[in-house]
Amino acid sequence: MSAALFSAKTWDLYDVARQTEGLLPCAFTQANIDLAPERLLGALLDPDVRVGTSTPKADPAGDYAWALFRRAEALQAGAYATLDRKALQLTGGPASPKPPPGRGAYAWVMDQGQADVFLTYYTNAVAAQGEVQRLKRVAVPPNLQVFADYGITVRRGAPPAAQAFADALLTPSAQAVFARYGFGSP
Repeated sequence: MSAALFSAKTWDLYDVARQTEGLLPCAFTQANIDLAPERLLGALLDPDVRVGTSTPKADPAGDYAWALFRRAEALQAGAYATLDRKALQLTGGPASPKPPPGRGAYAWVMDQGQADVFLTYYTNAVAAQGEVQRLKRVAVPPNLQVFADYGITVRRGAPPAAQAFADALLTPSAQAVFARYGFGSP
């Protein structure tokens, strides 16, 4: 087990995985949109392009989309206001439409044509593309990328199984699973 990154009186925090470059958020598009990463911001700002997102404050994928919008503002004045106004919060919120049984939310909203470009987690984009093969994934360029570190806490005095679980997340086999889903080692 690696040393705790932070210790408090009642718990320790361990770094479990680092989201790797370019994977969060990710964009995916309808088949008729030919989009390279360097043109992503222009497409998102285009008034004719419908931008789908998850719901911020209800789903972290939405929070990451708005973090990308803030990065866009640093590149082009007015980008945040434009994206904040035009983003369609199609998933993750209490009022979001629910897909039929057996359908993934992201694949369903895109299959229904509710957005032209959708910003979400890389893993959601991969799953949506697996369900609706015509969708295209577009990498987010480095100047718009948003990153995250993921950790786990183990409360001091917790049952041994809690520490064993945290230890298991740091094993090479668990880290290999994280890597398959776009995460790097801590």
